[in-house]
Amino acid sequence: MLAEKHRCAWGQTNNDLMREYHDEEWGRPSHDSRHLFELLSLEIMQAGLSWQTVLNKRAAFKQAFANFDYRQVQQMAPKIPVLLENTQIIRNRLKVMAIINNARVIAQLAAKGEDFDHYVWAFVNNQPIRHHITSHDQVPNTTDLAKHMSKQMKADGFAFTGPVVIYSFMQAAGLVNDHEADCFVNQTLDE
Repeated sequence: MLAEKHRCAWGQTNNDLMREYHDEEWGRPSHDSRHLFELLSLEIMQAGLSWQTVLNKRAAFKQAFANFDYRQVQQMAPKIPVLLENTQIIRNRLKVMAIINNARVIAQLAAKGEDFDHYVWAFVNNQPIRHHITSHDQVPNTTDLAKHMSKQMKADGFAFTGPVVIYSFMQAAGLVNDHEADCFVNQTLDE
């Protein structure tokens, strides 16, 4: 019998979606602008809720928000009433409007020749920040860098991008590695 992989405390779960997200996505550097927009949008939806709730609705979010294609989502303002009636997603008007707004901002960046990937990764000089976490209780809910990034993103027109949301996004997108030191994913990120 094979030994179970050691995961971060929050990844040690019987929930397949949570475990797969931990093992295959969280903290792994992403340079795909569509994926980064998806992660930002999911973190916005997660604010004040559990991550498991968001993961359970992820497929419905993808369907409702055109697979997070920012070019399509930026045009969705007329669909807000329909989105707010969709019981498969989190129906928070401010969050839905923020996602549509953020798609517009990403489209404006692209029109000026700046990819969302390059925009985001510039905050960490294109190099993931590695925190040496030995226990999940050491993980901060925000940092000075996340506060700076949040402030700049708001100045650039992004919405619902407070420092806690932004730090969670940084973790999800791999800008920050907050996997625990003995987590098998942390060890693969060293390779």
